[in-house]
Amino acid sequence: MEPDARTLKIEAARAALEHVESGMKLGLGTGSTAEEFVRLLAARIEEGLRIVGVPTSERTAKLCRDLSVPLTNLDDTPELDLAVDGADEVGPALTLIKGGGGALLREKIVAAASRRMVVIADESKVVDTLGRFPLPIEVNPFGLGATVVAIRAAAGRLGLSGEISTRMAGEKPFVTDGGHFIVDASFGRIPEPEALAQALNSIPGVVEHGIFIGLASLAILAGKDGIRTLDAAGRVGP
Repeated sequence: MEPDARTLKIEAARAALEHVESGMKLGLGTGSTAEEFVRLLAARIEEGLRIVGVPTSERTAKLCRDLSVPLTNLDDTPELDLAVDGADEVGPALTLIKGGGGALLREKIVAAASRRMVVIADESKVVDTLGRFPLPIEVNPFGLGATVVAIRAAAGRLGLSGEISTRMAGEKPFVTDGGHFIVDASFGRIPEPEALAQALNSIPGVVEHGIFIGLASLAILAGKDGIRTLDAAGRVGP
């Protein structure tokens, strides 16, 4: 019987623990796979591992507090050794789409503050071209309509189109930990992620987007045949 989705997440998270050493300052990601890492990390801490973590969301922070994982912040600890996080898509050269859990801004800040970022995911997240997963874009609530028009126009100049919808939480817009909204852009394929990232960064109402470029150094991927790794140069390991 093939392993289920949670089993694959746990296997990837357990493999990521091999990159953690006592004394490290860690960035702790958000989402179901990252939470499995936090749970395994907490068990290691009970056995004597010494680390301190910066959570990328209030949800992760609560889980860490519940499991007695020591926490700090980027004001007190501005440089981290390692960030471990999941991804919604893993593309060529470890370009990523993130933000399905709504924490993309803090995730990107933490990843940028870390010497290394390790991505943990199951093999289904690997794609030849980004865009199968709708791209999360964090936006300021002020001027939402104008920002969406600008996003659509910027995408159009790159030959991209598709539905752009405001993420909802029930009958109200989903609100991020930073007090922003998220719009999800279903472009289908994003053959030039760097160009789209630059175009989105130029729109005043866009706070951040879920395209991660040049941040991940290693992806740990779990599949029915076990664990494999993928680095930014495309090298595959056991």
